[in-house]
Amino acid sequence: MTGRTAAVTGATGFLGTHLCERLLADGWAVRGLSRPSSDRGRLADSEVEWYVGDLFDGPTLRSLVDGADAVFHLAGVGLWSADPDTVVRVNRDGTANVLEACRDSDDVGRLVFTSTAGTRRPGNGDAFADEEDVADPIGAYQEGKAAAERLVDRYADGDDGGDAVTVHPTSVFGPGDESFTPQLLAMGLEPTMPAHLPGGLSIVGVDDVVDGIVRAYERGETGDHYILGGENLTYDRAVRRIADAANGSAMPARVRVPATAIRAAGPVAETVGAVTNRQVFPFNRDMARLATERLFYTSQKASEELGYEYRPLEAHLPETLEWYREEFMD
Repeated sequence: MTGRTAAVTGATGFLGTHLCERLLADGWAVRGLSRPSSDRGRLADSEVEWYVGDLFDGPTLRSLVDGADAVFHLAGVGLWSADPDTVVRVNRDGTANVLEACRDSDDVGRLVFTSTAGTRRPGNGDAFADEEDVADPIGAYQEGKAAAERLVDRYADGDDGGDAVTVHPTSVFGPGDESFTPQLLAMGLEPTMPAHLPGGLSIVGVDDVVDGIVRAYERGETGDHYILGGENLTYDRAVRRIADAANGSAMPARVRVPATAIRAAGPVAETVGAVTNRQVFPFNRDMARLATERLFYTSQKASEELGYEYRPLEAHLPETLEWYREEFMD
């Protein structure tokens, strides 16, 4: 695929960086949205054409998307970076602004919105969640993303002829991630981290998610949603496999933190926040309860309709372990 132009919001983030690299390798011309203060990292010397601004800079957004064959909207903010009101506003209203810029363009192609699998959860005793298992949001991040999904759905269903699909990555793992990946690896590698969490999750490599995003652009059905998941693993199984992949030199987390202890932390975080009027710990009792559950997903729909595939955890570990040791263990 060559000769096409992609506009990418969130281009300097973990997933955005990997997506831009993939698009450049495939021959796309890539436009990236970057805040003035953003570290462009591995993309600093790349062929990305930078548009300096943010999701609330209308003129920059319109220039970014105008004439683009694809708009990949990844930009957002999480609870570790901002207070809950800001998290909701950026994820919801920022998406609204991107959609408005697309409406204002005379010539813009398909928009692929990257949301989160967190807006879906297993229900009614099911072991796995799929795209139809829409759940009530828990926490400001899910609330903002759920609201953004509704806006994208309306854009795709509206009279203005918008073309959009939404993808839902699960827990994305890979080099360059500064949140989930180092936390997971520490449980499998660090002797000072002798505990693991209860529950489980769907772990997917970043390169597999990027491939799913590109396939959603190429093959997705307008207005549809696709879960981009990976292996469904309990935490204890995941950390033991990480330890095994480290040539037996690591000490896997052997003690499971009791679910009751994690759930008790939620009310504590709420109390501290209420007393100090600050978001010291970015979770509440509902989010703490969620962290103890098995949040497993199926990507069958993406597999059948997009040709999406994911690889096992071990396929992503060599590069990720090398990055982790350089960044966190030297």
